Amino acid sequence: MNPTLDLILAHRSIRQFTAEPITDIQLDQILSAAQAASSSSFLQANSIIRVTDKALRSRLAELAGYQAYVAQAAEFLLFCADYHRHCEVVPDAQTGFVEQLLIGAIDGALMAQNALLAAQSMGLGGVYIGGIRNNPAAVSEAVGLPHQVIPLFGLCLGHPAQAPEQKPRLPRALVVHENRYQTELDRELLAGYDQQIEAYYQSRSSNNKQQSWSGQIRGILGKEARPFMQDFLRSRGFNLK
Repeated sequence: MNPTLDLILAHRSIRQFTAEPITDIQLDQILSAAQAASSSSFLQANSIIRVTDKALRSRLAELAGYQAYVAQAAEFLLFCADYHRHCEVVPDAQTGFVEQLLIGAIDGALMAQNALLAAQSMGLGGVYIGGIRNNPAAVSEAVGLPHQVIPLFGLCLGHPAQAPEQKPRLPRALVVHENRYQTELDRELLAGYDQQIEAYYQSRSSNNKQQSWSGQIRGILGKEARPFMQDFLRSRGFNLK
């Protein structure tokens, strides 16, 4: 083991923060780490909106599903897929392809993970905010995103005011395949994991509930997931071809 692995393997989402600010030096290092992430074809097809205006933070917290920590965290970063910059450089650029959307989403996630790991290395904590996509058009308007820029997710950062238990991950045998995908699901292994998750939810120090992983997935995938996204993406010049 080494400090980097210790940091990665100790990951927990932090949703409660102290009032202590993140210093300018810390923020500069976090953003430098984000920009150091790999970039497909060196397109650098992402932008980050640092939201410091309190009223705007409150508005984004509301749009993300009334998640109070969006307003309360020391820093809130909005990660975007961005091809507006490219079209400014090359006015006749061929954009709108699904592959470009994937690049923007993947590279944005790589940037954000670098940012969070950098923050955690300084003793800070954070949580990703996928709820930004609950109202992508309103979020885009609120922060002035031009055509061919879409909000992907947010990242709250700050000094932790909690030490939550670590959520168990799926058994590796259900995730890692060798050479070929193993289509036959190990039901016994899954049942054991469901029991582990039920025990975790019942024993954790906050937000106790009675639910297995399979039950949680059934609830999430048993209904439409943001069905408005396709129309939104196309309205912003994405996912056209």
